[in-house]
Amino acid sequence: MPKKKEPLKHPHRKKDQDNQKKKLSAKFYEKELAGLQIELVKLQEWIKHKGLKVVVIFEGRDAAGKGGTIKRIMDKLNPRVCRVVALGVPTEREKTQWYFQRYVPHLPAAGEMVFFDRSWYNRAGVERVMGFCTDEQYNEFMRTCPEFERMLVRSGIILIKYWFSVSDEEQEKRFQKRIHDPRRRWKLSPMDLKSRELWEDYSKAKDEMFNYTDIKQAPWYVVCADDKRRARLNTISHLLTLIKYKDLTPEPVKLPPRRKRKGYVRPPITDQTFIPEAY
Repeated sequence: MPKKKEPLKHPHRKKDQDNQKKKLSAKFYEKELAGLQIELVKLQEWIKHKGLKVVVIFEGRDAAGKGGTIKRIMDKLNPRVCRVVALGVPTEREKTQWYFQRYVPHLPAAGEMVFFDRSWYNRAGVERVMGFCTDEQYNEFMRTCPEFERMLVRSGIILIKYWFSVSDEEQEKRFQKRIHDPRRRWKLSPMDLKSRELWEDYSKAKDEMFNYTDIKQAPWYVVCADDKRRARLNTISHLLTLIKYKDLTPEPVKLPPRRKRKGYVRPPITDQTFIPEAY
Protein backbone atom coordinates (compact mmCIF):
# COMPACT_ATOMS: atom_id res chain seq x y z
CA MET A 1 0.00 0.00 0.00
CA PRO A 2 1.28 3.50 -0.77
CA LYS A 3 1.94 6.05 1.91
CA LYS A 4 -1.04 8.11 2.91
CA LYS A 5 -0.70 11.63 1.62
CA GLU A 6 -2.37 14.85 2.58
CA PRO A 7 -5.47 15.53 0.46
CA LEU A 8 -4.49 17.36 -2.69
CA LYS A 9 -5.59 20.96 -2.83
CA HIS A 10 -7.76 21.52 -5.85
CA PRO A 11 -6.36 24.43 -7.89
CA HIS A 12 -9.83 25.79 -8.64
CA ARG A 13 -10.52 26.50 -4.98
CA LYS A 14 -8.35 29.60 -5.27
CA LYS A 15 -11.13 31.37 -7.13
CA ASP A 16 -10.48 34.82 -5.69
CA GLN A 17 -6.89 34.71 -6.91
CA ASP A 18 -7.87 33.31 -10.30
CA ASN A 19 -10.55 35.94 -10.84
CA GLN A 20 -7.95 38.70 -10.45
CA LYS A 21 -6.03 37.48 -13.46
CA LYS A 22 -6.83 39.39 -16.61
CA LYS A 23 -7.57 37.53 -19.79
CA LEU A 24 -4.49 37.26 -22.01
CA SER A 25 -4.78 39.27 -25.20
CA ALA A 26 -4.47 37.37 -28.46
CA LYS A 27 -1.45 39.48 -29.43
CA PHE A 28 0.42 38.72 -26.20
CA TYR A 29 -0.52 35.05 -26.32
CA GLU A 30 0.65 34.61 -29.92
CA LYS A 31 3.92 36.41 -29.21
CA GLU A 32 4.67 34.29 -26.14
CA LEU A 33 3.65 31.09 -27.91
CA ALA A 34 5.94 31.86 -30.85
CA GLY A 35 8.89 32.35 -28.51
CA LEU A 36 8.17 29.14 -26.63
CA GLN A 37 7.83 27.21 -29.89
CA ILE A 38 11.31 28.38 -30.90
CA GLU A 39 12.60 26.96 -27.61
CA LEU A 40 10.75 23.70 -28.28
CA VAL A 41 12.61 23.39 -31.58
CA LYS A 42 15.89 23.89 -29.72
CA LEU A 43 14.84 21.21 -27.23
CA GLN A 44 13.94 18.88 -30.09
CA GLU A 45 17.37 19.28 -31.67
CA TRP A 46 19.06 18.68 -28.33
CA ILE A 47 17.03 15.49 -27.77
CA LYS A 48 18.03 14.27 -31.20
CA HIS A 49 21.69 15.26 -30.72
CA LYS A 50 22.05 13.64 -27.29
CA GLY A 51 19.92 10.57 -28.09
CA LEU A 52 17.48 11.26 -25.25
CA LYS A 53 14.25 9.30 -24.86
CA VAL A 54 11.36 11.44 -23.65
CA VAL A 55 7.76 10.49 -22.83
CA VAL A 56 5.20 13.17 -21.97
CA ILE A 57 1.80 11.98 -20.73
CA PHE A 58 -1.29 14.20 -20.96
CA GLU A 59 -4.24 13.20 -18.80
CA GLY A 60 -7.24 15.03 -17.39
CA ARG A 61 -10.97 15.43 -17.67
CA ASP A 62 -12.74 15.57 -21.00
CA ALA A 63 -12.54 19.03 -22.62
CA ALA A 64 -9.71 20.06 -20.28
CA GLY A 65 -7.55 21.20 -23.21
CA LYS A 66 -5.03 18.38 -23.56
CA GLY A 67 -5.39 18.08 -27.32
CA GLY A 68 -5.12 21.82 -27.91
CA THR A 69 -1.93 22.01 -25.88
CA ILE A 70 -0.38 19.07 -27.70
CA LYS A 71 -1.31 20.69 -31.01
CA ARG A 72 0.54 23.91 -30.09
CA ILE A 73 3.56 21.95 -28.90
CA MET A 74 3.75 19.91 -32.10
CA ASP A 75 3.02 22.82 -34.44
CA LYS A 76 6.65 23.59 -35.37
CA LEU A 77 8.31 20.30 -34.43
CA ASN A 78 9.68 17.60 -36.71
CA PRO A 79 7.27 14.61 -36.78
CA ARG A 80 10.26 12.33 -37.39
CA VAL A 81 11.61 13.28 -33.97
CA CYS A 82 8.44 14.13 -32.04
CA ARG A 83 5.18 12.23 -32.41
CA VAL A 84 1.77 11.96 -30.78
CA VAL A 85 0.28 8.66 -29.63
CA ALA A 86 -3.51 8.63 -29.21
CA LEU A 87 -4.68 5.02 -29.09
CA GLY A 88 -8.28 4.01 -29.70
CA VAL A 89 -10.34 1.29 -28.08
CA PRO A 90 -8.27 -1.86 -27.53
CA THR A 91 -8.93 -4.78 -29.86
CA GLU A 92 -10.16 -8.13 -28.60
CA ARG A 93 -6.60 -9.45 -28.87
CA GLU A 94 -5.15 -6.48 -26.98
CA LYS A 95 -7.66 -7.03 -24.19
CA THR A 96 -6.04 -10.40 -23.51
CA GLN A 97 -2.47 -9.04 -23.43
CA TRP A 98 -0.48 -7.79 -20.47
CA TYR A 99 -2.07 -4.41 -19.89
CA PHE A 100 1.00 -2.28 -20.65
CA GLN A 101 1.86 -4.31 -23.76
CA ARG A 102 -0.08 -2.15 -26.22
CA TYR A 103 1.74 0.95 -25.05
CA VAL A 104 5.29 -0.41 -25.05
CA PRO A 105 5.73 -0.42 -28.88
CA HIS A 106 5.04 3.33 -28.90
CA LEU A 107 7.79 4.21 -26.44
CA PRO A 108 10.61 6.34 -27.89
CA ALA A 109 13.92 5.18 -29.27
CA ALA A 110 17.05 7.29 -28.75
CA GLY A 111 16.57 10.82 -30.06
CA GLU A 112 12.77 10.78 -29.90
CA MET A 113 10.06 12.52 -27.88
CA VAL A 114 6.58 10.96 -27.63
CA PHE A 115 3.43 12.69 -26.43
CA PHE A 116 0.69 10.38 -25.13
CA ASP A 117 -2.76 11.93 -25.57
CA ARG A 118 -4.16 9.72 -22.81
CA SER A 119 -2.14 6.70 -21.83
CA TRP A 120 -2.07 3.60 -19.66
CA TYR A 121 -3.92 5.69 -17.07
CA ASN A 122 -7.14 4.88 -18.91
CA ARG A 123 -7.38 1.94 -16.55
CA ALA A 124 -7.35 4.16 -13.48
CA GLY A 125 -9.84 6.60 -15.00
CA VAL A 126 -12.44 5.78 -17.62
CA GLU A 127 -12.12 2.00 -17.31
CA ARG A 128 -12.53 2.16 -13.55
CA VAL A 129 -15.45 4.58 -13.56
CA MET A 130 -17.29 3.02 -16.50
CA GLY A 131 -16.78 -0.54 -15.30
CA PHE A 132 -14.68 -1.59 -18.30
CA CYS A 133 -12.25 -3.45 -16.04
CA THR A 134 -12.66 -5.71 -13.03
CA ASP A 135 -11.67 -4.80 -9.49
CA GLU A 136 -8.84 -7.30 -9.77
CA GLN A 137 -7.52 -5.68 -12.97
CA TYR A 138 -7.78 -2.22 -11.40
CA ASN A 139 -5.97 -3.24 -8.21
CA GLU A 140 -3.25 -4.96 -10.23
CA PHE A 141 -2.76 -1.79 -12.27
CA MET A 142 -2.40 0.31 -9.14
CA ARG A 143 0.20 -2.09 -7.78
CA THR A 144 2.23 -2.44 -10.98
CA CYS A 145 1.99 1.03 -12.57
CA PRO A 146 4.49 2.69 -10.20
CA GLU A 147 6.94 -0.17 -10.76
CA PHE A 148 6.41 -0.02 -14.52
CA GLU A 149 7.19 3.70 -14.52
CA ARG A 150 10.23 3.27 -12.30
CA MET A 151 11.44 0.64 -14.75
CA LEU A 152 11.02 3.11 -17.64
CA VAL A 153 13.00 5.74 -15.75
CA ARG A 154 15.76 3.26 -14.90
CA SER A 155 16.00 2.34 -18.57
CA GLY A 156 16.87 5.97 -19.38
CA ILE A 157 13.44 7.31 -20.38
CA ILE A 158 12.57 10.81 -19.17
CA LEU A 159 8.95 10.43 -18.04
CA ILE A 160 6.83 13.56 -17.57
CA LYS A 161 3.17 13.44 -16.51
CA TYR A 162 0.65 16.30 -16.77
CA TRP A 163 -2.87 16.35 -15.36
CA PHE A 164 -5.15 19.03 -16.84
CA SER A 165 -7.59 20.21 -14.20
CA VAL A 166 -10.77 21.98 -15.29
CA SER A 167 -13.72 23.16 -13.20
CA ASP A 168 -17.23 21.79 -13.54
CA GLU A 169 -18.49 25.15 -14.84
CA GLU A 170 -15.78 25.52 -17.48
CA GLN A 171 -16.23 21.97 -18.74
CA GLU A 172 -19.96 22.67 -19.11
CA LYS A 173 -19.18 25.74 -21.26
CA ARG A 174 -16.83 23.78 -23.50
CA PHE A 175 -19.31 20.95 -23.94
CA GLN A 176 -21.97 23.47 -24.95
CA LYS A 177 -19.61 24.95 -27.55
CA ARG A 178 -19.02 21.49 -28.99
CA ILE A 179 -22.75 20.84 -29.16
CA HIS A 180 -23.47 24.04 -31.10
CA ASP A 181 -20.37 24.19 -33.32
CA PRO A 182 -20.41 21.66 -36.21
CA ARG A 183 -16.62 21.94 -36.45
CA ARG A 184 -16.22 20.68 -32.88
CA ARG A 185 -19.11 18.26 -32.57
CA TRP A 186 -16.89 15.29 -33.39
CA LYS A 187 -15.06 15.97 -30.12
CA LEU A 188 -18.19 15.22 -28.09
CA SER A 189 -18.62 11.47 -27.66
CA PRO A 190 -21.24 9.51 -25.68
CA MET A 191 -18.43 8.80 -23.21
CA ASP A 192 -17.94 12.54 -22.69
CA LEU A 193 -21.63 12.99 -21.90
CA LYS A 194 -21.49 10.12 -19.42
CA SER A 195 -18.47 11.72 -17.76
CA ARG A 196 -20.63 14.75 -16.91
CA GLU A 197 -23.08 12.52 -15.10
CA LEU A 198 -20.28 10.75 -13.23
CA TRP A 199 -18.26 13.86 -12.31
CA GLU A 200 -17.84 12.87 -8.66
CA ASP A 201 -16.84 9.31 -9.59
CA TYR A 202 -14.09 10.65 -11.85
CA SER A 203 -12.92 12.96 -9.06
CA LYS A 204 -12.63 10.02 -6.67
CA ALA A 205 -10.82 7.92 -9.29
CA LYS A 206 -8.34 10.74 -9.98
CA ASP A 207 -7.60 11.25 -6.28
CA GLU A 208 -7.02 7.52 -5.79
CA MET A 209 -4.80 7.39 -8.87
CA PHE A 210 -2.65 10.25 -7.57
CA ASN A 211 -2.38 8.53 -4.20
CA TYR A 212 -0.72 5.51 -5.82
CA THR A 213 1.13 6.94 -8.82
CA ASP A 214 2.40 10.38 -7.78
CA ILE A 215 5.87 8.95 -7.27
CA LYS A 216 9.20 10.65 -6.78
CA GLN A 217 10.67 9.23 -10.01
CA ALA A 218 7.68 10.40 -12.08
CA PRO A 219 5.52 12.95 -10.25
CA TRP A 220 2.24 14.36 -11.49
CA TYR A 221 2.25 18.02 -12.55
CA VAL A 222 -1.18 19.64 -12.34
CA VAL A 223 -2.14 22.25 -14.94
CA CYS A 224 -4.87 24.76 -14.08
CA ALA A 225 -6.73 24.58 -17.38
CA ASP A 226 -9.80 26.81 -17.04
CA ASP A 227 -7.93 29.44 -19.09
CA LYS A 228 -6.79 27.65 -22.26
CA ARG A 229 -4.21 30.22 -23.30
CA ARG A 230 -2.56 30.32 -19.89
CA ALA A 231 -2.65 26.54 -19.63
CA ARG A 232 -0.83 26.14 -22.95
CA LEU A 233 1.83 28.71 -22.18
CA ASN A 234 2.36 27.45 -18.64
CA THR A 235 2.65 23.82 -19.75
CA ILE A 236 5.16 24.53 -22.52
CA SER A 237 7.16 26.84 -20.27
CA HIS A 238 7.28 24.19 -17.55
CA LEU A 239 8.19 21.41 -19.96
CA LEU A 240 11.18 23.42 -21.15
CA THR A 241 12.50 23.62 -17.57
CA LEU A 242 12.48 19.86 -17.03
CA ILE A 243 15.15 18.99 -19.62
CA LYS A 244 18.40 20.94 -19.70
CA TYR A 245 19.24 21.74 -23.31
CA LYS A 246 21.62 23.85 -25.34
CA ASP A 247 20.98 25.91 -28.43
CA LEU A 248 22.23 23.95 -31.44
CA THR A 249 20.80 26.35 -34.01
CA PRO A 250 23.11 26.20 -37.06
CA GLU A 251 24.59 29.23 -38.76
CA PRO A 252 22.34 30.97 -41.31
CA VAL A 253 22.15 29.03 -44.57
CA LYS A 254 22.99 30.67 -47.88
CA LEU A 255 21.09 29.25 -50.83
CA PRO A 256 23.29 28.26 -53.78
CA PRO A 257 22.42 29.67 -57.22
CA ARG A 258 20.19 27.46 -59.34
CA ARG A 259 22.18 25.54 -61.94
CA LYS A 260 20.98 25.93 -65.49
CA ARG A 261 21.06 22.88 -67.74
CA LYS A 262 21.47 23.18 -71.49
CA GLY A 263 19.45 21.17 -73.95
CA TYR A 264 16.53 20.33 -71.62
CA VAL A 265 13.05 21.50 -72.64
CA ARG A 266 10.26 21.01 -70.13
CA PRO A 267 6.92 19.63 -71.40
CA PRO A 268 4.11 22.17 -71.87
CA ILE A 269 2.24 23.11 -68.71
CA THR A 270 -1.04 22.20 -70.40
CA ASP A 271 -0.07 18.52 -70.11
CA GLN A 272 -0.62 18.71 -66.34
CA THR A 273 -3.97 18.44 -64.57
CA PHE A 274 -4.55 21.27 -62.09
CA ILE A 275 -7.23 21.41 -59.43
CA PRO A 276 -10.05 23.95 -59.94
CA GLU A 277 -9.36 27.35 -58.40
CA ALA A 278 -12.45 27.71 -56.25
CA TYR A 279 -10.89 30.65 -54.38
